[in-house]
Amino acid sequence: MKMSDGLLARLDKLKERYAELGVLLARPEIVSDQNLFRGYSKEHSDLQPAADKYEEYLAHKRDFNECENMLAAETDPDMRGMLKEELETLRVKMDSDADELRIALLPKDPDEDNNVIMEIRAGAGGDEAALFGTELMKMYRHYADRMRWKVEEINMNYTELGGAKELTFMIAGKGAWGNLKFESGVHRVQRVPETESQGRIHTSTVTVAVLPEAKDVEVNVNENDLKIDTYRSGGAGGQHVNKTESAIRITHLPTGIVVECQDERSQIKNREKAMKVLRSRLYDFYRSQADREYSAARRAQIGTGDRSERIRTYNFPQGRVTDHRIGLTLYTLDRFMLGEMDEMISALKIALQNKLLENIE
Repeated sequence: MKMSDGLLARLDKLKERYAELGVLLARPEIVSDQNLFRGYSKEHSDLQPAADKYEEYLAHKRDFNECENMLAAETDPDMRGMLKEELETLRVKMDSDADELRIALLPKDPDEDNNVIMEIRAGAGGDEAALFGTELMKMYRHYADRMRWKVEEINMNYTELGGAKELTFMIAGKGAWGNLKFESGVHRVQRVPETESQGRIHTSTVTVAVLPEAKDVEVNVNENDLKIDTYRSGGAGGQHVNKTESAIRITHLPTGIVVECQDERSQIKNREKAMKVLRSRLYDFYRSQADREYSAARRAQIGTGDRSERIRTYNFPQGRVTDHRIGLTLYTLDRFMLGEMDEMISALKIALQNKLLENIE
């Protein structure tokens, strides 16, 4: 596949920058400045795969041109046949190189390897929606276990039946955001509830929001902008939670964002967890303000929880799960709910990659 002049120009600049960084990293004054050295080292490491692949492409292109010149001057039929075979082999290699280079030039998500804050809220469907929200959290917990990631509960607000009014938790592990960012949106469940005596299938919705965990250096929170309230925890926990004001509610006054945490018995720990969520929400808020396209996409993903807005449907009578963004249906719902989500997530990644590739030239 032939690469455009614009794409080749970008690759030439990348190659020059990669070589420049190699020189910079050898300078004593750079090595002695740890922050500068760390930044240059990361940039150099990020560029290396594309730079190495571009060198391969240029080597194959040189061999191809040399082979073409030899073919033009060759008169022996056997040698011409061998040269034509070599040209075809090199053409295939160059096409493969070009495909890989296009992918290597795709914009990198700066949050790709970040931890995530996930928020699950019951939408339409009452108790059934709340119960399915709890099952979704179990599904993500199973997936996290399979990926050897850690799950930390932040604010768990359950109904009397064990359903979830609202669940907030963090999944920590390299690549968590890169894999789970596709889960933002409205999830629709179709099944016969346990409380349904007529055997009718009900449709309910659950809203899932996924936020990349923001680091302290990414979001500067001014303490003067915060209104912090304490109150007595509700729900499970015995007499202790009812006697101490360990629960925390933090309101960010400039944006009106409110975060609550009552999962821990310690007020200090609840505050720490609430601040993690607040930083992530602020990071998402300010990034949305800076990028209108991102903001529009985010609103479309999260939606309102109405039955008509959905990214995925879990149909239990038919044993299928369908992602409506890419039109993929898997008839492995039981395994999917146990965290075997790899096939779906891989398909979503490929779909995003293909969409980005449309604009790479």
